[in-house]
Amino acid sequence: MLRMTLETNPYARLLLEALKQSGCTVFNDRHFSCENCDGCVSGGFDAATSQIVLCQNNIRQQSHMNRVVTHELIHAFDHCRAHVDWFKNVKHLACSEIRAANLSGDCTLMNEIARFKFGLKGHHQTCVRDRAIRSILAVRKVSKETAEKAVDEVFDACFNDLEPFGRIPHSKADAKRAYRDFQNRDRYYANL
Repeated sequence: MLRMTLETNPYARLLLEALKQSGCTVFNDRHFSCENCDGCVSGGFDAATSQIVLCQNNIRQQSHMNRVVTHELIHAFDHCRAHVDWFKNVKHLACSEIRAANLSGDCTLMNEIARFKFGLKGHHQTCVRDRAIRSILAVRKVSKETAEKAVDEVFDACFNDLEPFGRIPHSKADAKRAYRDFQNRDRYYANL
């Protein structure tokens, strides 16, 4: 499943190319680890080793693998370009979790319907906020209030940081367009 994601998923392909252009080339055998995990965790980014851990016992569908890899690659991209202080600054963690929830497809309408959570006005932002808070609580021993405060303080800036996609990819078609635009970025800027 991982190989299929890395070779065919437009979200993952765009992020892998963006990481490479940022000087952080990803090697499949070095930067991905498939392991059995406790609980209902699907994956994680280990900043100490720059490695993405995928919980093979908790990922059973290709679409889930696609979302988890994309989510974790966004953390890897943030680690590469922004030098995130994952362990001491909860706002840095909050920002990356906001970006990952916003850009990975975690909060698409179809995923929210499958979770029996959906609304109309502002629902995407609500989903992103809630998932960022849940992610912080899963990886850090902080109170819910601390996680909520950190997310709320950085939400607007981090929600609007769309790099490297340039848009919120609400579907695979959006991600394909974003990937095509990303590939053509240099040609565009060369002609200015």
